[in-house]
Parts: sequence; structure tokens; C-alpha cells
Amino acid sequence: MLDEVKKAGIDTEIIQIGGEYIKGCAGCRQCFVNKDKKCIFNDDKINFYIEKMLEADAIIIGSPTYFSDMTMETKALIDRCGMVARANDNMFKHKIGAAVVAVRRGGANHVFSSINYFFLVEEMIVPGSIYWNFGIGKEVGDVENDDEGILTMKNLGQNIAWLLNKIK
Repeated sequence: MLDEVKKAGIDTEIIQIGGEYIKGCAGCRQCFVNKDKKCIFNDDKINFYIEKMLEADAIIIGSPTYFSDMTMETKALIDRCGMVARANDNMFKHKIGAAVVAVRRGGANHVFSSINYFFLVEEMIVPGSIYWNFGIGKEVGDVENDDEGILTMKNLGQNIAWLLNKIK
């Protein structure tokens, strides 16, 4: 997917959150009081992630499927970034958002939907592809052998690049 975006002359950056400690949202709503585009808790990298998302024109969030759900890090990212964004006039509004999911067999629809719900409630633009943005495989790297998944991701990258060029 990112290769297709790069082909269009658009800069990309991958930020890996898997394995990072990100605590969930405490629901303290202090971000609604401060309105400084930050979470009051800074004992993890959430404010770094928020800053990176603010800088980006498009945000792609990916997760493997764990028991028909996203990883806890992905959920914590969405909850905390989402709360800070809502507290600051939906600061991700009109950015492009795309979900990509790795799955062994089933459960990917729930992960895909949950990530896209985040984008939609933040008033972001969600481009589609020729199928759901899933890569299927059991072991690490197996998704690279999923021909339909690869084609879907390439098409998604092309659609993101097209949309970014139209918006800009």
C-alpha cells in the first residue's frame, strides 16, 4: 500500500506501536479542560503519536486480529487520540483514514469496522478498495503470500494517493 502512495510522490512514515506500553483512556476529560491537543498523562508515547497524527494528511491504522479484536495498543491509541481530538474540535477532521488488518482466518471484520468507526466519528475521509483491507496469513509474513490481499492493499494505496492529490 505504501509503495503505491510513494509512487505518487507522497512521503510516508511507519510508526510501530506494537509492544509499546500505551495505557487506555482514563476518561478524566482533562483534555476538554486544557484544549492543548495533548493527553494530560505523559507516562507513555501517546502525545508523540497524537503529534504525528496531526502532522499527517492521511492516517493508516493497522492491527493484527486477536480473538476477533484489535490489539490492546491499537485500542488504547484510538481511545486516547480520539478523546483528545474530540476535545479539540475534532482536530483530525478531513484527514484521510484507512484501516488495514492482518488475520489468520476470521474476526477481521470487527477489527476493520472498529478502526473505521474511529475515523468516521472523527469526521475523517475513509477511502475504499476492491475488497476489505485484510491480509490473510497464520505466521508472521504470511500475508505477503495473500495475492488478493496484496492487490487490495495496492488499490487502497492508489486510492489514498488519488484522494490526497485531489484534496491538496
